Amino acid sequence: MNLNQIHNVYFIGIGGIGMSALARYFKTLGKHVSGYDKTETELTKELAASGITIHFEDSIAQIPTDYYQENTLVIITPAVPIHHSEWNYFIERDFQIKKRAEVLGIITKDTFCFAVAGTHGKTTTSSILGHILYESGVDVTAFIGGIVENYDSNLIGNGKTVTVVEADEFDRSFLHLHPNIACVTSTDADHLDIYGDKESIEASFKEFADKVENKHNLFIAKGLNLEGIEVAINEEATFKVFNVRIENSEYLFDVQTPTEFIKDLQFSLPGNHNLMNALMALAMAKTYGIATEDIRKALASFQGIRRRFSFQIKSKNLVYIDDYAHHPTEINAVHQAVRELYPNQKVLAIFQPHLFSRTKDFADGFAASLSAFDEVLLLDIYPARELPMEGITSEWLLSKMTNPNAKLVSKEALISSILASAATVIVTIGAGDIGELVKSIKEALS
Repeated sequence: MNLNQIHNVYFIGIGGIGMSALARYFKTLGKHVSGYDKTETELTKELAASGITIHFEDSIAQIPTDYYQENTLVIITPAVPIHHSEWNYFIERDFQIKKRAEVLGIITKDTFCFAVAGTHGKTTTSSILGHILYESGVDVTAFIGGIVENYDSNLIGNGKTVTVVEADEFDRSFLHLHPNIACVTSTDADHLDIYGDKESIEASFKEFADKVENKHNLFIAKGLNLEGIEVAINEEATFKVFNVRIENSEYLFDVQTPTEFIKDLQFSLPGNHNLMNALMALAMAKTYGIATEDIRKALASFQGIRRRFSFQIKSKNLVYIDDYAHHPTEINAVHQAVRELYPNQKVLAIFQPHLFSRTKDFADGFAASLSAFDEVLLLDIYPARELPMEGITSEWLLSKMTNPNAKLVSKEALISSILASAATVIVTIGAGDIGELVKSIKEALS
């Protein structure tokens, strides 16, 4: 497919974080962009404000008539049900229909591609790397699975020669990409509804890694069963972080690369997992040829990502943090970062499980990671693309938890429950629509 010959791009599921980045991209290219989504969100409002027409009813009549032409590309999200009438309208008329991953594959084939893979850390690592490259003057476009605070967008730059993409393992999407430099942050079990078992996930990551022809351009977290350049914190590796200190709630640390010793780098995102993300981005940027001082400035100025340990309130008497964590490993990382920053304070976690299948597969891990907080409020499971599973409920998950200060709460009763807590640090956690509640929680706490 030649994207230059496409005039119109129509999205079914335009409000998704990955889909919306592509929508912004095609808008910057001068294409006509429109789309459907199930519900209006802050993100769809932002897209509409940029001139993209969006509707929220599955209605063929609401597809703009200009899009009935042959030079229209239709992009769909996996969350769209097969009976969706707009999707079937385009199928029946033989329009060019692509998944988001396929479109990214087409884009990356004609650019120098940085691909960030791993079951955790993709969005943060991609954001840091995109920020480093953009601030260093590289002709880059970075497609991000979150809103980067520095740019108030999930698209960084509008370059034509270099791309940064998240290599998503869901549905083996990352096998569509054409990476020149890549990293793998982790290969923990996830998406078992797709893969079935951990071995199949690891095999898929190996297949992705094999797409990087030069293994000196593949960076892996130490301990992964892959061939590449090892990266680690406080362990021997080709790229390593050590001498980590916290000053004024920020990290200062040193880095050893194969060719130099970099002293006193500054980075504001808390948690060992974020240090690892910064190191991965540094390793890829150095390999591409970015100057050390440019990397230093970019790391120091990186402001983070919306819903990734995002401070909503940061006062002397109260802290409110919002995070997208939706896997036990990610929740553990949030807990580690909170305890590191606020060691003697009572912490309340509000968690919305994401997907029935994920809740079922990792119930014991969720129970253990959540029980580590002082107090827990548990919302109902967010279904996303799934139908309910018999017996898989938040009440069932609660029964597995060892924390006596954990309870179920409805969305309607959530704010009153939060206000009734004596916790001085509050964390909302989850990948569902809990993000839509952040604004009202912040207002109530303020």
